[in-house]
Amino acid sequence: MKTTTVDPKRIRPEVAMKLGYYVYAYVDPRDSRIFYVGKGCRARALAHLDEAGESDKIRRIAELINANIQPEIDILAHGLANEKTALRIEAAVIDALWPEKILTNKVLGQTHGLGREKLSELEFLYAAKPITIIEPALLIRINRLYRPGMSPEALQEATRGVWTCGKRREKAHFAFAVYQGVVREVYEIEAWHKGGTLEYRTRSRDDVNAPKRCEFSGKVSEGLSAKYKGGSVDHYFSKGAQLPYTYVKC
Repeated sequence: MKTTTVDPKRIRPEVAMKLGYYVYAYVDPRDSRIFYVGKGCRARALAHLDEAGESDKIRRIAELINANIQPEIDILAHGLANEKTALRIEAAVIDALWPEKILTNKVLGQTHGLGREKLSELEFLYAAKPITIIEPALLIRINRLYRPGMSPEALQEATRGVWTCGKRREKAHFAFAVYQGVVREVYEIEAWHKGGTLEYRTRSRDDVNAPKRCEFSGKVSEGLSAKYKGGSVDHYFSKGAQLPYTYVKC
């Protein structure tokens, strides 16, 4: 790992050429702990210094700069073959540090199911058998928000919002939380609301305050949970589908 002291305004072209695609970390000099991990090329590592907003990352950087402390930027790996390789390394680092609860990254690394997992989770995942759903349901993929060992409350809050569903959502009686194609929980939908209407205890307000999107209130369906949890629903999603959700019997 190489610690860099850089001009906060730019990375020299000859340096950027040598770096190629790389993975970087923002470090708090006060305790030498990494608080953000990213990937990119050229001057991407410096982009966060000028960002505006209310994220934990931006607040930490502002806190340091207001204290006249320059965040340290560590290059964790560079000269990588392509962006895909950088993405995999970035994801592995995030996954490794996530349990320490020191990162300001909002989501786990994008490993597309090939990153850090407990062996028991992989056994659960790869042993999943395809299921046939007969109830009107909305299947929601929560791959970006799912994290190993998340509480039932966090799982429900990751599933209930916020989505771009149209009126068709009213036909769905149940919402399935889906991670890596496997059902993690089933909820009975009670009502739909504008995004950000409900109280969230495990997600930031910035993440859910989206009135043009929607969220549902509801509770775990004990009967359907016992029936479908652990089953594979990959076959309900079209190959290459961009939307994180799909309908069944609606």
